[in-house]
Amino acid sequence: MAETTTTGEAVEPEAEAKPKPKRLSRRKAVEQHVRSYLDAIGRRDVEALGAHWSADGVEDLVPIGILRGREEIKDFFRGVFAAMPNAETTCLRVVAAETSAAVEWRMTGTFDGEPFQGVDPTGKPIDVRGLDLIEIEDGLIVSNTAYYDNMAYARQVGLMPPMDSGAERAMKSAFNTITKARRMISDRTGD
Repeated sequence: MAETTTTGEAVEPEAEAKPKPKRLSRRKAVEQHVRSYLDAIGRRDVEALGAHWSADGVEDLVPIGILRGREEIKDFFRGVFAAMPNAETTCLRVVAAETSAAVEWRMTGTFDGEPFQGVDPTGKPIDVRGLDLIEIEDGLIVSNTAYYDNMAYARQVGLMPPMDSGAERAMKSAFNTITKARRMISDRTGD
């Protein structure tokens, strides 16, 4: 509806400026994608976490090996969640760039489900921290290199003795004895 001026002329109201939708920066979009991925892991939702990956994505789990393709990655996580049915994953920090992100995470749970990586469940609590370096193309993860302390995991499940324990000292002593024996044999035979 037109307003009138003091001279009686009709004046159209100024068109209200509509706010333009805010466009996410590429960095923010990468951060949101990575947080959504970690959230799916935290919910133990294999299908949702798989939807974040490209069909031919590659996950390099440094302590374990390389997983190729979305289905192999989903199978790995099925194994993790079967081994630790109460696994909880928390995203501690994300540092994102335009096509990549570094993610610090923590996974806790109890190893009381199915065997994992050839190890039978021990019923022991697990608390593992790690760092993932994730690359994203066209809105999907194409690669991830995941680092975590596998020795700490092995100690927690009971596969390795506790740090600084008598059992660990005995194991190191036996290892060092074998190493010295091999060195002596090599020195004598010239190998």
